[in-house]
Amino acid sequence: MTSTTFQHSPTQPVVSMRRVSKIYGEGTGRVAALDEIDVDIHRGGFTAIMGPSGSGKSTFMNVAAGLDDVTSGEVMLAGQPVTHLGDDARTLLRRSEVGFIFQAFNLVPTLSAHENILLPFELAGRRVSAEEGRWIEHLVGTLGLAERISHRPSELSGGQQQRVAIARALASRPAIIFADEPTGNLDSRSSREVLTLLRTAAREYGQTIAMVSHDPVAASYADRILVIADGHLVGDHGPLTPQEISDLLIGFEVGAA
Repeated sequence: MTSTTFQHSPTQPVVSMRRVSKIYGEGTGRVAALDEIDVDIHRGGFTAIMGPSGSGKSTFMNVAAGLDDVTSGEVMLAGQPVTHLGDDARTLLRRSEVGFIFQAFNLVPTLSAHENILLPFELAGRRVSAEEGRWIEHLVGTLGLAERISHRPSELSGGQQQRVAIARALASRPAIIFADEPTGNLDSRSSREVLTLLRTAAREYGQTIAMVSHDPVAASYADRILVIADGHLVGDHGPLTPQEISDLLIGFEVGAA
């Protein structure tokens, strides 16, 4: 495995990848899901990770979050060398430093919205501090969940369920939130609300967000767009319009044909 020395500083990126490759299979069946990726994700940014189907964007997220091993290279997450940590240490790192938002919401159906929001604290075996309690109360109010806080997921709309998932991800103020197609199961109005909330979390709360998406409209809410094609990082852009993103992706699809 390639070893790289990282310099620690107050402005250290939340995620750093150095010459990261992820290979599946051997011989003629060998597939490079990621191929020599070098990238940093900085604090307080809202980054969209895009690419054609099968490009490696989901593998990118799994590797960055410490959910999957790399074949070579090095990943740093919240100042920790993920590639050199054991499974237990990775679990503890994710529990303290990483939040997740999924397309399927992943709420516990038998718990109320409030209990779902507090779940990360329960799993970590610790109580919510007074300051954290005030923060969660602020989130619940900002996300418009106050009147639904005692309801179970089955009693909430899709948009409300995703807002609960966002509150849960933000509750412990993790170093980074990974959002995997967070609007995939939502209607257009709920999608806009969720994406606006994510953008607000980055701009006003300084929350770092990395979102995997195939949707140019969703990606247009981000302030940085990474494009992956055939396992390579082929684009690193500032904010783009949905049309500009669509044209960019079509260009890679055509090029790969």
